[in-house]
Amino acid sequence: MDERYPIGKFEFEGPITVEKRAEWIEDIRALPARVAAAVSGLSEEQLDTPYRDGGWTIRQVVHHIADSHSNCLTRFKLALTEDNPTIKPYEEQLWAELADSKTYPIGPSLALIEAVHSRWTALLESMSEEDYARTFYHPGYQVTNTLARALGNYSWHGRHHTAHITSLRERKGW
Repeated sequence: MDERYPIGKFEFEGPITVEKRAEWIEDIRALPARVAAAVSGLSEEQLDTPYRDGGWTIRQVVHHIADSHSNCLTRFKLALTEDNPTIKPYEEQLWAELADSKTYPIGPSLALIEAVHSRWTALLESMSEEDYARTFYHPGYQVTNTLARALGNYSWHGRHHTAHITSLRERKGW
């Protein structure tokens, strides 16, 4: 298994069906509980263990999910209210090195993930077919994304980072 991509990279080809979107929405809805279960019972020392050599600690991963997914909710709202907005990228590697990502307790980020995903799921379930076809432009990647594709990417993103935690726990016998 590739410790960097324990579930593989995000790949999806073909039309994004209503059924596929429903599956991805369920991943968004379920992520807070999955992350909470993945970190349940871990000590401070375990939270400060990198999921792989050269990788982030479990603590940094949890804070990253909160940062990334709150940014994505904002991106969805921008795309739903503006015509192909250019979103603001952020330097996730540098954010992960900030003190709040490296040393702060994970409880507030778990609560933020819960709140963001509750709001995001409500938004996703209210969206029409036309809404999912709306787009935003990511200047860092120089790509225009539909909201349907972004949903799939973030479904994967949550499962990807949760697998970082659970695969480390398996390897360490935690």
